[in-house]
Amino acid sequence: MNNQDVLDKQQISDYLKDLPHWREVPGAIAAVFHAKTSAMAIELVNEIASAAELDQHHPDVDWRYNKVFVTSTSHDAGGQVTTRDIALAAKISERAEALGVAAHTELIGVVEIAIDTDDQEAISSQWAAGLGYKIASDGGLVDPNHRLPAIWFQHTTTPNPNRLHLDIWGAYSDSQKILDELQKQQAELDHESAPSFVVATDRQGNRFCICTEKDR
Repeated sequence: MNNQDVLDKQQISDYLKDLPHWREVPGAIAAVFHAKTSAMAIELVNEIASAAELDQHHPDVDWRYNKVFVTSTSHDAGGQVTTRDIALAAKISERAEALGVAAHTELIGVVEIAIDTDDQEAISSQWAAGLGYKIASDGGLVDPNHRLPAIWFQHTTTPNPNRLHLDIWGAYSDSQKILDELQKQQAELDHESAPSFVVATDRQGNRFCICTEKDR
């Protein structure tokens, strides 16, 4: 792996301007395709597999009836987005369009578990052991099979009594609908770090963050 192949956030954003089906999520790019039938969705999965074999670069694919969820990252680059992910995404979009399968960016989403801590090293190995996760290059924890939510440790010198919260990732273009619904449900919203993330607090003090690909 050539380190020059790894893309920073601005480069990813620039590439995705030409890939309207795809959005950036933590450490990857993702798309969701909604077919008219289950059989058509399976056909798209076969096309994705064919493209992946040609490129020798394999995305994570989740087939759910007539929907196909696709996430592409470069595991040999430590779970970062590279030019190979961009090239594969373009091929997948081309094949989806040829089959008449529509993309639905509003269905793209990732959930991470965040743990507030003043000493990450004291607890990360215990969480890894309990979940069967591995420790990633950034110190977070990931499922080796890339199925279950990732865990990351948010450093703070004053952890809240409620140390666990969820980071709910989605496209910035769709985030306002979620924030409007949260406001309707009378959740307390802290926009200080928007558009990167908005902290929502429920009626009992539990927190979660609505996160997007945009920087603060």
